[in-house]
Amino acid sequence: MVSKNTICLWYNGTALEAAEFYARTFPDSAVSAVHRAPGDYPSGKEGDVLTVEFTVAGIPCLGLNGGATFKHSEAFSFQIATDDQAETDRLWDAIIGNGGQESACGWCKDKWGLSWQITPRALVAAITDPDPAAAKRAFEAVMTMGKIDIAAIEAARRG
Repeated sequence: MVSKNTICLWYNGTALEAAEFYARTFPDSAVSAVHRAPGDYPSGKEGDVLTVEFTVAGIPCLGLNGGATFKHSEAFSFQIATDDQAETDRLWDAIIGNGGQESACGWCKDKWGLSWQITPRALVAAITDPDPAAAKRAFEAVMTMGKIDIAAIEAARRG
């Protein structure tokens, strides 16, 4: 059954490569269908991969090989909640190690230009701490980080 709401992500001929990477990297992710163009189109030929149906962490997505016209931006990102430092490191390192780039505060960008927030649950708990001073210390610590260091966040939270 087709999902009522699907995120459509625009790629320049690399939708299948991206979907396969996401399926290998993120839990509850898979490539479910590959559709080839029934005829020539502005950025491809008959038989080229036109769309790819996949899920990322349970979210239904459609990769569209629409050409070079549009690029991804930080205005859209996937936020992936992690349970510990090992999971945080594994996901961050997979994205960066596959041609991605680091950004600030747990954000990174994959080689296709799609932004990801690799967000430990401990970070969310720290910056929403009912003690405003603890939350502020944790927030100030995260503002200095690329990949999130849970031990440093927890130490800042404790003061």
